[in-house]
Amino acid sequence: MHLVVRPFAMIAASLLMLSGASGAALAASAQEEANRQTVLSFYEKGLNQKDADAALAHVGDRYVQHNPNAADGPDGFRKFIGFLREKFPNSKSEIKRSFVDGDYVILHVHAVREPGTKGSAIVDIFKLENGKIVEHWDVVQPIPENPANNNTMF
Repeated sequence: MHLVVRPFAMIAASLLMLSGASGAALAASAQEEANRQTVLSFYEKGLNQKDADAALAHVGDRYVQHNPNAADGPDGFRKFIGFLREKFPNSKSEIKRSFVDGDYVILHVHAVREPGTKGSAIVDIFKLENGKIVEHWDVVQPIPENPANNNTMF
């Protein structure tokens, strides 16, 4: 009888360990999804609705900008959104896909500043801390009129 109980105890212990690990994975994936939603809301409110204050509700106590053409902090972001509102009021950014890796959210975006133009392909990288955006990097590539192939950039 002792031989039968021991394997069951080992199986039960293994299942408990696995369920704990999957619980941690579920918590991590829930936080990652929350991070994704934070960035998606920030992007929609800021870049498409051009409402800097609503977007900045998703920013932490610091906002480090790694784009050399944009200033750090909330004031730098407000200035950029003001520029968009004034010079490109009809600009739109369509998020084609998003990726999450822990506290990093990466967006692949088709941004069109002037309707009827091809626009640019953008990769935006955001770092979050405690569910708030604290850093931003981007890489921007204009979409050519005459590409060398028939593949799209998206």
